[in-house]
Amino acid sequence: MNVNPRLRRIGGRLVGPGQPVYLIGEIGINHNGDLRTALALIDAAKAAGMDAVKFQKRTPEVCTPREMWDLERDTPWGRMTYIEYRHRVEFDAEQYRQLDDHCREVGIDWFASPWDVESVDFLGAFNPPAYKVASACLTDDALLRAMRATGKTVILSTGMSSPEQIRHAVEVLGSRNIVVLHATSTYPAPAGQLNLRVIDTLAAEYPNVPIGYSGHEVGLQTTLCAVALGACMVERHITLDRSMWGSDQAASVEPEGMRRLVRDIRVIEEALGDGVKQIYPGELAAMKKLRRVAGVVADAAQAGPDRVA
Repeated sequence: MNVNPRLRRIGGRLVGPGQPVYLIGEIGINHNGDLRTALALIDAAKAAGMDAVKFQKRTPEVCTPREMWDLERDTPWGRMTYIEYRHRVEFDAEQYRQLDDHCREVGIDWFASPWDVESVDFLGAFNPPAYKVASACLTDDALLRAMRATGKTVILSTGMSSPEQIRHAVEVLGSRNIVVLHATSTYPAPAGQLNLRVIDTLAAEYPNVPIGYSGHEVGLQTTLCAVALGACMVERHITLDRSMWGSDQAASVEPEGMRRLVRDIRVIEEALGDGVKQIYPGELAAMKKLRRVAGVVADAAQAGPDRVA
């Protein structure tokens, strides 16, 4: 158990206020069922400096309504039924074993959003450092209880959810071992629907819960703004090429964008500081040259970086 009730542990990292932003590359199903693509995305996320990658895990027969099974759709692999498509983009246990081995080899965390209780059990075999509740699953109490029972940190995305639904989900999960992410479940989400001030709203309602941001917008500026507003965890969908087939690709970040996102978040963290006004050593020369009337600090050269109210 963490001494600080506002911190959570994911793998070797503490997550929460005062800690570096925990950065997640959401692979989801952007791999389109191709293991080589998934491995390349892991490598891209690691090279960019991200802390983790995340997948989505479904049991197709459980997650797909029966009336949709036989509906046909066009895919890059030809025309097939929807249930065939759902199987086509899922990895089996051996493929997940290879993903797990590769993440351990390169040194990056991985976990997934299970969409059904069977998938929680499936993922448990790999001992992931955390579980993620997809926004679409926020009202599935049985699924939330299954994730809570693992004892691992649970990350809760709150897109397409009302304050009352979020409150209930937090009650089901318990507030001691969760991270709550503000999200808007539009793909891609326009700036006018991001409502980033909800980060402050969630922080006020859940003062002992780390608050982060899961973004589905195009571009990086608004995600950087979320960090400036206090998000301690950031998740963005990632892809090798936004023109690839799939519904999440357009709202995803390509490798160069991943690198810039991580770089700029780390700069923002450094620039935010601790909020205590002080005179920095680098200001002393300008003070001596430009200030014409002495203030509270009579001898700035001796005062150095002493903090002033």
